[in-house]
Amino acid sequence: MSRIVVMGPSGAGKSVVGVALAARLGMGFADADALHPAANVAKMSAGVPLDDGDRMPWLDVVAQTLAAAEEGLVMACSALARRYRERIVAGAADVVFVELVVPTDDLAERMATREHFMPPSLLTSQLRTLEPLAADEPGIRVVNTGPLDEVVGRIVAGLAAR
Repeated sequence: MSRIVVMGPSGAGKSVVGVALAARLGMGFADADALHPAANVAKMSAGVPLDDGDRMPWLDVVAQTLAAAEEGLVMACSALARRYRERIVAGAADVVFVELVVPTDDLAERMATREHFMPPSLLTSQLRTLEPLAADEPGIRVVNTGPLDEVVGRIVAGLAAR
């Protein structure tokens, strides 16, 4: 497993967990938020949800970045819907997803207490779009509550068991 996407809605902890997971596995880390074109960032900053026309070209860049990482890579990326994950897999066939599962109240609290271009008002849209990782998709679902080391440990164990 040299290409891992840590996924979930905004506030799920993708970046924090992704950085810690990458360090534990001795891999690089990238945040898909940094790959958004300026138009996507401006749209989200204005409180306007992205549509598939906005997301698909961005997901192609995410997949290209993953595929180009010869030493492996952990990528934080929302990948909310199955069709988005399929788009990533189409460009990086060996990718494995780690869905971070977080109670909605915790997501809202996290979003309200951080600085990010994604405003808390878009959480509802994100949750409407979210399609949990299905059993036939490459990856695992992990609850992201408790100490970070424990969460990363659950991910490492879950990936090893799949």
